[in-house]
Amino acid sequence: MPLIYSYLMDWKEKLNQLKDSLPQDNSEPTENELPEKKVQTEPLRVQMEKRNGKPVTIVSEFEGNEKELKELAKTLKVSCSAGGTAEHGMVLIQGDFRVKIAEILQKMGYKVKKINFK
Repeated sequence: MPLIYSYLMDWKEKLNQLKDSLPQDNSEPTENELPEKKVQTEPLRVQMEKRNGKPVTIVSEFEGNEKELKELAKTLKVSCSAGGTAEHGMVLIQGDFRVKIAEILQKMGYKVKKINFK
């Protein structure tokens, strides 16, 4: 159906005509089309260090790209209500949140290796 434009047409009518002329693809992606999710083979190490006399919780040995690392860091920072950073395959969270971070990571499906837990 050819599109017919007129100065007397309402913008909603023009939009409906445009929708009708576009091809419709309502198919769901198959399993082959879905992007593969990388599986973490090694457990994440959760430990606490002191930097400049202040406690810092470190999550290391993350196997993923920088975008996934930053998303993980953001999730941990929000859930701990603390600052932090993500770089070089590690997430640094300001404060001693070893137990809380280990629980969060386990709920997310990661294996966790606890270092220096009491």
